[in-house]
This record gives sequence, structure tokens and C-alpha cells, in this order.
Amino acid sequence: MPAKPRHKKPSSHISKHKKVKTSRGLVRIIAGTHRGRRLPVLVHEGLRPTGDRVKETLFNWLMAEVEGAVCLDMYAGSGSLGIEALSRGAKHVVFIEQDRTVSQQITDNLTTLRELDKAAVLNQSALSTDLDASGPFDIVFIDPPFGKDMVEQSIKKLLVEGTLAPNAHIYIETGHNDDYTLPPNFALVKQIKTSQVFACLYKFEA
Repeated sequence: MPAKPRHKKPSSHISKHKKVKTSRGLVRIIAGTHRGRRLPVLVHEGLRPTGDRVKETLFNWLMAEVEGAVCLDMYAGSGSLGIEALSRGAKHVVFIEQDRTVSQQITDNLTTLRELDKAAVLNQSALSTDLDASGPFDIVFIDPPFGKDMVEQSIKKLLVEGTLAPNAHIYIETGHNDDYTLPPNFALVKQIKTSQVFACLYKFEA
């Protein structure tokens, strides 16, 4: 299990009480059909897409798993991880993003890429969304707001609803002060620690 880190990063979700600025930030698609494309994201102190270094490392880990996979971007934010998966050949990606404006930006970017037919963007809370009809998922990206102890709740939801495919891969990104414990049938595959985040990839052994 991840060691207890010591540094926090602001939440990846936008506060409902803060004014959203104009879309003028950018995220880059690293590889695949849309390699090199840069997409607009909302500029806001609480919205921090996964950095290129970590994202590239993650998809190197998943190189043999993405093509044809059904994926869940559980706390989508910019949608960067789910969109990268689509670019690399994922069959379908479900994006969950609670903030209405941010979820609309994901939809707009998917439309720009002509990938909307392979995606579902749900403007809902990740922990209250009914996932029964969407899975089973081969890959799940879990990058919740830091400091909220939401990883274990997220895993519990996936298990209770039975939405993980056998041998599914689960990516978890946390701040350095976040800690969690997973059931014994989640085997750690890879991990990386940067100055900002602690990122781990697990395999669900059903």
C-alpha cells in the first residue's frame, strides 16, 4: 500500500463557490490517433490535470491494456486521462464530472475530436452515480479531490456495484498526505512519486 505522503495538492475539482475563468489552459494528448493535439481546459486553481510525465508513465504501464478497453474516468476534471485512453484505442470511456461547466468542456473537447460516440459524460457525483449499466470496466482512473479520503469510498462503490471486470486495472492518484487501504485482491503493479502526487496502478484479482 502507498506510504503516507507529506504534501498536498489542491483538489482536482472546481469549487461551486468560485468563479470559473475562461477556457484558456491546455492539455496535450501524448500518443495515439490524436497525438500532439492540445485541448482547452478551464483555468482555475482547483483544476489540476495529471501532468504529462505521470500521464505518459501511466500509459506506458497500460500499453497492452488500453486498446479495446472499456474505461471509467471517475473524477474526470479536464478529462485528460479518459481522452488519452480514447486516442490510444479504448472502446468506450465514461467520464464523471460533478461541475457542470467542466463537464461541458469535456463534451466540447470530445466533439472536437469526433470521439463523442465512444464516450458518455455524466454531470453527476462520482459516489452517487449508478454505474450498473455502464460497466464492467477494464480500466478505472481514480483521481479524487485530495484530502477528502475518497479513494476507499470509490473502491467500495465499484465493488458493491460489481462494475470491475476480471483483472481490471485501477489507477489511483493522490496527494502526499492522503492514505488509503485496499482489499487484498487489489495487487500493486506499479507506482510513481513526484513532488506533487503519488500515483499507483493496481490489478483487481477477482
